[in-house]
Amino acid sequence: MTILRSRDNPKVKRWVRLASDGRFRKKEGRALVEGPHLVEAARDRIKTLIVAEGEFAPANAMVLSRSVFDAVVDSDTPQGIAAEVEIPEAVPQPGDSVYLEGIQDAGNVGTILRSAAAFGIRTVFLDRKCADPWSPKVLRAGAGAHFQVSLVEGEPPAGVRLACTVVKGGAPLNQADLSGPLCWVFGNEGKGVSSELQRKAAVRVTIPIEPGTESLNVAAAAAICLYASRRGSRP
Repeated sequence: MTILRSRDNPKVKRWVRLASDGRFRKKEGRALVEGPHLVEAARDRIKTLIVAEGEFAPANAMVLSRSVFDAVVDSDTPQGIAAEVEIPEAVPQPGDSVYLEGIQDAGNVGTILRSAAAFGIRTVFLDRKCADPWSPKVLRAGAGAHFQVSLVEGEPPAGVRLACTVVKGGAPLNQADLSGPLCWVFGNEGKGVSSELQRKAAVRVTIPIEPGTESLNVAAAAAICLYASRRGSRP
C-alpha cells in the first residue's frame, strides 16, 4: 500500500486547495468533505476517497500519513476519512425554496441548509455575499444537507412569492398565510433582510419573543419559519 507522506505531493496540494480556495472549488466543480457522516452522505458523488494512515482503507482509497491528512482537512479534530466529491448541479426544484441574502457566518449558512433539508425545502438560492456553501465549515454545519438540497447562486426567479421576517409590524407567524409555493428570504446577521426585498415580499411575519430579549439568531429564526411553513402547507 502506497502512503502519501509529503505535503508537496500534487494530489495533496490539490486537496488543500479544495479545502481552502472557493474559486478553485468553483472552477473544478469539486469540494472536500471530511468525516464519516459527510462521506456517507456524499457517497454517490465521491471521486477520491482519502483515509489517514492507521484507519481502515478500502482498496480504492488514497492513504495519507496522519500529519499530511491533518494538514489537508480543515478540522480541529480530524476523523481520519475524507473525500474529494463532485459538486451537484445547481438546478432549482419545484416547491418552496429559501433565499439567503448576505449571510456571512459559515455556521449560520450550514445550519439553515440543514433546517431546509429537514423541512422539505429542495432549493436554496444564495447571493454572492453569502459564505461559500461548499467551504468545510458550511459543509460540517450542513451535516449532509448539501446532497439533499439544490444550491443555486443567484436570486430566485421573478414571480416567486416571497416571505420574510420583520422585527415588528408583520403578521404573527401562526396567523400568516403560508400557503405555497413560497420563497423564504433570510438576511444578513446584522442588517437583516434588505428594505428592497421587504417591500417585494408578499408575506411579512414577526416571530413573537419576550420583551427585553435579544432578537433571534438568523438560523434559529429560519428553523422556526420553515417548520411553521411546513405545517401551514399541510391539512
